[in-house]
Amino acid sequence: MTIKEAQALVDRWITATGVRYYDELTNMAILAEEVGEVARIIARAYGEQSSKKSDEAFDLADELADVAFVVICLANQTGVDLEAALERNLKKKTERDAERHRANPKLRKRGADE
Repeated sequence: MTIKEAQALVDRWITATGVRYYDELTNMAILAEEVGEVARIIARAYGEQSSKKSDEAFDLADELADVAFVVICLANQTGVDLEAALERNLKKKTERDAERHRANPKLRKRGADE
């Protein structure tokens, strides 16, 4: 599925099932909540924080999909073509950061100099 197709699919779902988009401010708050759920999973699975029994119900893939869904909703309701925006953003990053990351010693392969 392309990003354009995902935006159209989400729009159809909102129209058929979701009744209407939440307003942009509400969606921004929901996005923050969903990102927080991703952070919780990452902190426990890959960070130093220990898990709780209640964490077993969380699924990283599902939470990342929730984040993507809300980002798509925000893009749809504000008229942003995410596919075109991502292409422009990657071009900008490539031009700006062509050598910067390669020259950064902090980004050497993990374990290579440990």
